[in-house]
Amino acid sequence: MSGAEQVGIVLVSHSGPVAEAVVALARELAAGGATAPMAAAGGTSAGGLGTSSELVAAAAEKVDRGAGVALLVDLGSAVLTVKSMLAEGDELPEGARLVDAPFVEGAVAALVTASAGGDLDAVEAAATEAYGYRKT
Repeated sequence: MSGAEQVGIVLVSHSGPVAEAVVALARELAAGGATAPMAAAGGTSAGGLGTSSELVAAAAEKVDRGAGVALLVDLGSAVLTVKSMLAEGDELPEGARLVDAPFVEGAVAALVTASAGGDLDAVEAAATEAYGYRKT
């Protein structure tokens, strides 16, 4: 995979500040080299709580490097928004995929894997595996 072809990651949250904070945290934790493109799509275009398909589409376009885009979401209507966008088929880049993963841990795992050159399947697997991270 060339440097130009890399999986992009979009974090879709009901809160702009939450999405931005998780992007910052993931970048901090994955530091030590070049990282894959990651963007936040949080809240509404007016800055309120909610989910905006326009913000999701813009973020996906921003991180698309030709190897697919992994979309991680926080809560119910964010899932519905992304599923609807994928069903429409024309709002998201080709190869965009909703990833069923914990929002924070999955974002970190996805970014580390994508930054190491993992393909979309590997990024999805790493993010999904984060469900198994035990805290006790």
